Amino acid sequence: MGGAAALEKLVPVLLAFGGGVLLARRKIVPAEASKVFSDYAFLFAVPCYLFGNIYASDLAALFNWRAIGGYAAAAALAVAVVVAAAVAHGLREPRAVALRVMAGVQVNTAYFAVPVFITVFGTAAPIFPILLFQVCVLSLIVIALMELGRAGPAAGGPGRRLTRAVGASLATPLVLACNAGILLNLLSVRVPAVVLDGAAFVGDSASPVALFALGLHLGGLGLDLGGLGLDLRGTTREELALIGFKCLAFPLLTWAVCGMLFGVRGEWLAYLVLIAAMPTPQNLFIFAQRYDVGVDLSASIVIKSSLVSLLLLPLWLQTVAP
Repeated sequence: MGGAAALEKLVPVLLAFGGGVLLARRKIVPAEASKVFSDYAFLFAVPCYLFGNIYASDLAALFNWRAIGGYAAAAALAVAVVVAAAVAHGLREPRAVALRVMAGVQVNTAYFAVPVFITVFGTAAPIFPILLFQVCVLSLIVIALMELGRAGPAAGGPGRRLTRAVGASLATPLVLACNAGILLNLLSVRVPAVVLDGAAFVGDSASPVALFALGLHLGGLGLDLGGLGLDLRGTTREELALIGFKCLAFPLLTWAVCGMLFGVRGEWLAYLVLIAAMPTPQNLFIFAQRYDVGVDLSASIVIKSSLVSLLLLPLWLQTVAP
């Protein structure tokens, strides 16, 4: 895909995202409203989109096991690199290590990857298996480490913590929607057309609303650079390392492992590299608050990785998109 074509594909992304930034900066729409839009997208619109599309998909074509295996291998290698780097710099606390693993390896699927893929490729289907892998495997590892790192009698024993981690990972609306779509697809259960039409109607709003919410959020931060953590000149070396790893090293590692070791070619290789190039998920900040670890660091990485990923997106599209 040429540079001009890549930019043309990104016009809707920039319009929705830029509209949010502009309206927040001019205080026409309060930046605090971004949470409402985000909740709508995360809890309702994106699950509706995922359910309808997975139910109607050819699962044999959707679940390309060579591609999924390659991405899993790349993610496992990336996790090992982040853990080794964290330990080498003196971090031993499980929650602190888990936070950095999430920052460097997990990707923002619901608010970033889904709208970008819908805009560029016309479908977010390639994200579904990676989303399930991320939530059911990567998130489970992160939550388990977070739970095991909790102190105090209220946290319970290791077994209770692990059970809580599994339950929290599998009970998200995204996972429930994906699993429902897969199950009904496999069982050939006939879902009424009116239900699928309704899900499609709501799901079509997921992409612009998620991007608009992200724009509102970042536009609001731009109104107060000093007080809300968007001080680019004050970026620490650790933040630079994690953002660089997430936005550059992990996509390149995915390209090398999937393309060279697993023989993934064509569209699927482009899909996997672009997924890996997505920014750190907003859940990082939620996890940091919940487990009281690295709150300021997580907020900074989520914001700055989103900006860097958006800036690098045309380059990735021009480099890997078929």
